[in-house]
Amino acid sequence: MATPDPVPALDFRPTHVVPPDGLPAWEAPDPARPTDPLDALLPVQLAERQGDWAYVVCSNGWAAWVDGRLLVSVPRTPPAPGQPLARTADPRPLLARAEEALNRYRRAAQDLAEGRSDGEGFRQRTRGLRVGMVVDGESVWLYDAEHERWVFCDGTQLSTYAAESGPGSGTAFTGPGAAGPGAAGPEPTRVVPADGPEPTRVVTADEPEPTRVVAPDESPDGGR
Repeated sequence: MATPDPVPALDFRPTHVVPPDGLPAWEAPDPARPTDPLDALLPVQLAERQGDWAYVVCSNGWAAWVDGRLLVSVPRTPPAPGQPLARTADPRPLLARAEEALNRYRRAAQDLAEGRSDGEGFRQRTRGLRVGMVVDGESVWLYDAEHERWVFCDGTQLSTYAAESGPGSGTAFTGPGAAGPGAAGPEPTRVVPADGPEPTRVVTADEPEPTRVVAPDESPDGGR
């Protein structure tokens, strides 16, 4: 796929800002082609999206691919007087999905505890369920399983807090693909070599007593 042409400097109008910790960048929507990261709080203009990937342009014309889920949106022009205030990223649908997932798990666990289901049935009913929520007063952190990310909610809108995996390729910006750089996986199984130290062995009472070095002035039974 051809990379979009950079936006001319005169037409540059930032649509997003890089997060406070900066943002890794790639030359193409490919985890194997990293480039210089973007500076923290750098204004950028979104030019294209491909799956979780976002092609952004800076004011000087430099462009790169980044994880679009982590970009911070720039507020648009305020509504004219008399128009209703618009809300972005309404938290209610995600709250409802988290509540439903938790209720499904609760019902499955209750049926298991009361004998109406066995272990296999419990595993079947809970397979694929993923829910996460931390509530601290007016602040809420929710796990968005659809996009594999944690979002922060202040009661009115959602904003991405952290992504679980790297950007994935897809036809729409609706879900993650394969994990990119930095996605931590399980540590591979390690084979312990045979020349390592022998493990401690417990000597039972019916085994012969190990050989003991006897000093010249000591009798075999320990006497002098």
